[in-house]
Amino acid sequence: MASYASNSNKNQALDNIKERFALEVSDNYVKKALGKKWGDHKSTLKKKYFKKNISLKKKLQNVLPGMLRYQWEDAVRFRNSKKGEDRECVETTNRQKQKFTHTARKKDGSPITTEAAEIMEKLKDKKAEYEGIASSDSSVNLDDIDNQIITEVLGPKSSQQYMPSGSQAQAEVQRLKDQMTQMQASTVEQFAQLKAEAASREVEVQRKYEEL
Repeated sequence: MASYASNSNKNQALDNIKERFALEVSDNYVKKALGKKWGDHKSTLKKKYFKKNISLKKKLQNVLPGMLRYQWEDAVRFRNSKKGEDRECVETTNRQKQKFTHTARKKDGSPITTEAAEIMEKLKDKKAEYEGIASSDSSVNLDDIDNQIITEVLGPKSSQQYMPSGSQAQAEVQRLKDQMTQMQASTVEQFAQLKAEAASREVEVQRKYEEL
């Protein structure tokens, strides 16, 4: 499943999309949208099929619709192997680093202030804590984790504990909040993404059909 998000597959999907639609956004934007869509899809699969507290035998029998049995069994056995667990840990660590380390930094990548560095560390620690819970509890909604982290670290109840003093530090905190808000695309980008996702689904259906 993970190989679908490779550059070659993204390029192929992008070519198929451009054949069907006149896009108003850059190729990189479409690739990022495809990557996010695939990441969300994998997250859903993990919660629905892999993290259930059932035996390996039952997981093997619960074949994902659209997959051949042997493909599903290979995927399940890999996820239950030591190598699969190690990869999951690496992916989780990488997500933790990517989510917050880009905020409140200078152009050279260093934190603007000591307070900003402390905030980022608290965000990363809280992220690790929640994802650790999610790895063993399928009822935890991964989509809500980031908002919960921001609320706990920077929200009203914890602002006195974590909010650095001074106008510059407050501006940095506001930047953190603003960047979370800016994750939502503009109206034009949303429309283009809907078209791209529709084409992406069509490509995925065609790919599964060709594998049969």
